[in-house]
Amino acid sequence: MTSSFFSSPTTSSIADDQRRLVRRVDSVIDAALADKRLVGAVVLISRDGAMLQRRAAGFADREAGQAMREDALFRLASVSKLFVSVAALVLVAQQRLVLDAAIDEWLPDFRPRLPDGGPARITLRQLLSHTAGLNYGFLEPKSGPYHQAGISDGMDRVGFSLAENLRRLASVPLLFTPGTAWNYSLATDVLGAVVAAAFGAALPDAVRKLVTQPLGLAESGFTVADPPRLTAAYASDSPAPRRMRQPDLIDMAPEMAGIAMDPARAFDPSAFPSGGAGMIGTAGDTLRLLETLRNGGAPVLPRELVTEMARVQTGDLEIPDWPGWGFGLGFSVLKDPVAATTRESPGTWRWGGAYGHSWFVDPLRNLSVVAFTNTALEGMSGGGLFPQALCRAVCAD
Repeated sequence: MTSSFFSSPTTSSIADDQRRLVRRVDSVIDAALADKRLVGAVVLISRDGAMLQRRAAGFADREAGQAMREDALFRLASVSKLFVSVAALVLVAQQRLVLDAAIDEWLPDFRPRLPDGGPARITLRQLLSHTAGLNYGFLEPKSGPYHQAGISDGMDRVGFSLAENLRRLASVPLLFTPGTAWNYSLATDVLGAVVAAAFGAALPDAVRKLVTQPLGLAESGFTVADPPRLTAAYASDSPAPRRMRQPDLIDMAPEMAGIAMDPARAFDPSAFPSGGAGMIGTAGDTLRLLETLRNGGAPVLPRELVTEMARVQTGDLEIPDWPGWGFGLGFSVLKDPVAATTRESPGTWRWGGAYGHSWFVDPLRNLSVVAFTNTALEGMSGGGLFPQALCRAVCAD
């Protein structure tokens, strides 16, 4: 007689677990829409390679009465970093880039100085882990040096090239000696320029050839694949989100300048390709990329490089406002769930995007979650209540 203690979970118990998860997730989505915190969302949840939940809810365009659809296109903002970081690591796998080599080998004109005016050495690993000493303008006051230098954060419309933005960026001293601290920054825009130089073509071509084409992610790139499917963009407001202006400034904190965003940038062929914020794509494409990484990286990356991506690169360096988290090569990595007050497993990967997106991969649960919304900053990981509530609902079991 076989003891039930050692029995595998029955099909019915697995189905019951899935139904409970779906009910919890639906409740979180429904509450965010009913409370008018979100306008629309696409949520995809995969466990063990099987889809547990796929839901499009709310409006892609509220004013036009256009319902959200699962294959909606979104301005990816910082979800772009995932694609560009993978592209860089594909070049590492091909021995065309080296993680610990100085980037001036590929960008000889990009030579920012240390805070004391001395020469700086920045490596590819430091760009990927945001330990390069760079910053974002939206993390400064309006009087900050990035604003004085006219540096773009990659989400506004400006009349100059990526090369010019990097020239301006290099004119401002670094915040710290590379490798000695962590600061979220334009490092992935610099990384995009390195990828383009090493690949020998513009960044959109490099990302397409190195990442999206091999994986069949035909709708994610630096141009809009199908304009009618691009969602309208909204900003959190009371009593309901407001449609974003073109351009717009999204407040973050009283002492900060705010995020300069222009939804029309997605349709501007002259906009420079921002590796940190400039892509457009679907939730499904991002889920497929995350699942590729969770399953070892083939056919684009060897398993050992995915392991390196998911390893905490920042040691004991503080990640401001993210207790319990460190940073890998392209995304945050959970070190201590108790300090982070989360139900996710140690080693979970997470990031998001300012237009209203969050994603996480919990490798111990074989779980990947993508939640794209069209509402900034409520839908952004670290920005609003929705991603936290969604995480709690998914990880309750």
